[in-house]
Amino acid sequence: MLDKLFGWGKKKDQEPAGPEIPFGRYSDNNKSLAKVNRWTDADNFFKEKKYAESLDAFFDYLRDDTAQNVVYERTGADGRFEFYQGSKIIRGSFDQEELKAEVTLARMPHPSVPVMRRLLEMNFNLFYSRFALDTERLCMRFDSATDTASPSKLYYGLKELATKADKQDDLLVQDFAILETADSEHLSVISNQEKEVKYEYLQKWIGETIDHVSGLDADKFSGGIAYLLLTLIYRLDYLITPEGKMLHELEKISGIYFKKDERPVIEKNRDMIEAFKTMKAMPKEEVFKYLLRSKYTFSIVAPQQYKTVADSIHGANQNMTWYRDNNHPYIAAKICEYGIGFCQYSYSLPKVITELYHLFMMANYPEFFAALGYKDSYYDPVKKKFDEDGITDTIKELQVKWKDKYPNMDFKVQNLRFDSMMNFNLTYTNEMEFLNMESK
Repeated sequence: MLDKLFGWGKKKDQEPAGPEIPFGRYSDNNKSLAKVNRWTDADNFFKEKKYAESLDAFFDYLRDDTAQNVVYERTGADGRFEFYQGSKIIRGSFDQEELKAEVTLARMPHPSVPVMRRLLEMNFNLFYSRFALDTERLCMRFDSATDTASPSKLYYGLKELATKADKQDDLLVQDFAILETADSEHLSVISNQEKEVKYEYLQKWIGETIDHVSGLDADKFSGGIAYLLLTLIYRLDYLITPEGKMLHELEKISGIYFKKDERPVIEKNRDMIEAFKTMKAMPKEEVFKYLLRSKYTFSIVAPQQYKTVADSIHGANQNMTWYRDNNHPYIAAKICEYGIGFCQYSYSLPKVITELYHLFMMANYPEFFAALGYKDSYYDPVKKKFDEDGITDTIKELQVKWKDKYPNMDFKVQNLRFDSMMNFNLTYTNEMEFLNMESK
């Protein structure tokens, strides 16, 4: 059933249910018990001053065995490592005295005062790393004495180095014409068929949302319109999974709403709509440039207590009731999507929660997944009928898969309703709200 949901493999004598396409932002909040134990090993080795063994355990902890995102080699006290973070490769080495890591941002063939001023200003916001210039190469660097390179210091130092570099390389090249892209040959190009499907649904979902909100009273429905626009951001981020400039634009649209100012929601909605219209008008060739396949090691967002996730779902589901009771089922269904979509976008979630969210999205957007090549559908939009057995079986399989880590997680499938998309979304997210996610 997990193969059916994610297309992860090929069952005996069966064709895979769909292509192997990663969705959404990477979360490093997905470590198995064995990986978590390696962190403990790294910490214990460091306290015992067994620094080489501590590094062995630390980089094993970082390695996502599925993504193969970390390369690590050691001979005696000396070694090297490299790992991926989006558009960047971070490379490093260590010996008995020092650990060093570096990442290339861009090439600067000629000196530029504006570029250097930007980097100098950004240096003030860094805690562990720093920007540097090596002849024509702009880079970021992190280093530490080996005997002070505790697992915590390494984790936060390398995370800062990797996540800042991954974001800034695109922005710097975009903002300064003198800079040239560098060290991005490792990025995987996705198929033209996948790009076409993602572009088609980018256009479709933006167009549908704008059309729907244009038919609503901008003042009376300002809250509902905001929900529709924000939910669209999270859907595009997860299903289209853009990189670079497009990802940055989605973050800017989200920032319009969440910026702490005194502007009324109706004005923020207007500005978000205009930003979406600009995105919709981007040439196809431009959009295609930001549809790539990347490996990650660190999440760009932080984990939260599960109560924070539950509160988001609860708040959204409370706010959908007016729209449900006043015959706006479309808005009500999207508000239910907002509650968990916001969390998937904003937090580093446990992997099982992302997998449950993925199933939710497959049921809500079956035509998109069918266009990508997935053979199984959890909802027939023509007959308006759910694959009830497929959904409940998949949830049960996920609970079995994660039982060792979350022994008290109990998704009560008997509480799901399949009579409408609105009621399915409400009951599904209600069950997610009340999951016991205390780990073993």
